[in-house]
Amino acid sequence: MKTETPSIDVLALRRYLLAYIQDLGPVLEVEPFAGGQSNPTYLVTDGQRRYVLRKKPAGDLLPSAHAVDREYRVINALQGTGVPVARTICLCEDPTVIGTPFYVMDFVQGRIFWDPALPELTGPGRRALYDDINRVVAALHAVRPERVGLQDYGRQGHFLARQMARWTRQYQASETEPIEAMHQLMAWLPAHIPVSEAHGIVHGDLRLDNMIIHPTEPRVVALLDWELSTLGDPLADLAYHMLPWHLTAQEFRGMAGSDLRSLEIPAEREYLDLWRQRTGSPPVSEETWSVYLIYNLFRLAAILQGIARRARDGTAASANAQETGAQAKPVADIAWKLARQRLGAT
Repeated sequence: MKTETPSIDVLALRRYLLAYIQDLGPVLEVEPFAGGQSNPTYLVTDGQRRYVLRKKPAGDLLPSAHAVDREYRVINALQGTGVPVARTICLCEDPTVIGTPFYVMDFVQGRIFWDPALPELTGPGRRALYDDINRVVAALHAVRPERVGLQDYGRQGHFLARQMARWTRQYQASETEPIEAMHQLMAWLPAHIPVSEAHGIVHGDLRLDNMIIHPTEPRVVALLDWELSTLGDPLADLAYHMLPWHLTAQEFRGMAGSDLRSLEIPAEREYLDLWRQRTGSPPVSEETWSVYLIYNLFRLAAILQGIARRARDGTAASANAQETGAQAKPVADIAWKLARQRLGAT
């Protein structure tokens, strides 16, 4: 399997950045970050400071995917709010500079955790970090789009129905071999989507590894990877964020089956209720919450299938894309099992 090589024209990049960074150092070094499945990401250094460059992948892409311009817009809009984001520097939509559109932002120093059970921390550290993550997620969902110039960043109303249609199309466009559970969910979910008028900024990929944690403190210092952000139902964004309570580490970066009490990680309902208190959101029934979870498992499976397709086509940004994409079927199976167990789907 081939992955995109880090062949960026460093001289062209430096010429472009001179218009935005006046004291840019004389020599740039560009290195790809390890990990990541979507937009290739690079560390850019000039001998004095460090920056991060995110670009569209090369090759044929799915419609509406890899929208670096939207990433840049939302990060830029959230500057100065209570949502921690990196300082933006520039957006380049001209593909002739380095091959595809890209944007540059400050590098934020900190830690990235991949395992939601947080084996690197003590019990009190886990509890404190999960409390701060909850605070940051609630802060994002409390930002009113019109106050930060994002009132037209997405459509209003029928969010889950529109997203279900979108991810159905994305899955169908990237299907390499039929997954029965995905087809069952595509038939069942549209008839069971709850009506919701909730409306706010949603990140779209609120995984633990898309958060930079302070080098020594249990505190989020930056949210990363805004490619899937839009306007929509914050509860859907939260449900995706909380999939680790329903997935094991083997299934997809989860902690299901772990002794959360001994780890001092909040239980699912405790974490949900804390978010509700911070956002002022109304109570959520178990049936409604289950549908949000099932939809997000379907959505995750569609995302993973997209990775599998890029791995097959040789345009994936990560060397382990094939392994990651192979998780689409197990995740879809979990979603359909949950639908049958909790809501009697047939």
